[in-house]
Parts: sequence; structure tokens; C-alpha cells
Amino acid sequence: MGETVKLTEEQIRDGLTRLDGWELDPEGPVLRRTLRLVGFPEAVSLVNTVAQAAEQAGHHPDIDIRYDTVHLALATHSEGAVTEKDMALAARIDELVPQG
Repeated sequence: MGETVKLTEEQIRDGLTRLDGWELDPEGPVLRRTLRLVGFPEAVSLVNTVAQAAEQAGHHPDIDIRYDTVHLALATHSEGAVTEKDMALAARIDELVPQG
């Protein structure tokens, strides 16, 4: 996975242009994305898929599931910042989100 390099706000904002639906929470700093799925089973399925990818990456998002809505938050807690690891995992999650 990517280096554990703290990103500047400019680097984060540039990286967000290549991601789908992610936003920077300046109070974090944390990357956040909220997804609405068809129903609870689909939301749980996505969470399980994201969990497998996160485990492979050795980098884990905070996940909150509310029926058909999944809230994801990414930050490198050991660095107290958003890093390349977060950007890489966000891009991987984007690949896993069902289209349409």
C-alpha cells in the first residue's frame, strides 16, 4: 500500500478530484463518503467487501451502517492526518461500490 506520508490540504483536495463522492472533513482531518444502497442486505454486503479490501491493505476505515446507508471515514490515526494510505484505500473502495 502507499507510504505513510501526511498530505497537505492542497494534495488532499487534488486527490479528491480523482475519487467519487469523498469529501474532506476539516475537523478531522478525515476523508468521508456516504453511500445509499438498495437495502440492508446490500449495505452489509458492501461493508463485508470493503472489510476484505481493508484487511488486504492493512488499513481500516471507520464504518457506520444505518439500514441502507453506509458512512465511511478514512484517516491515518497514527499520523493524525490524511495520508497516501487513505487516498489509496478510498480509490479501492470506489472500485468496489456497485454501479447503477
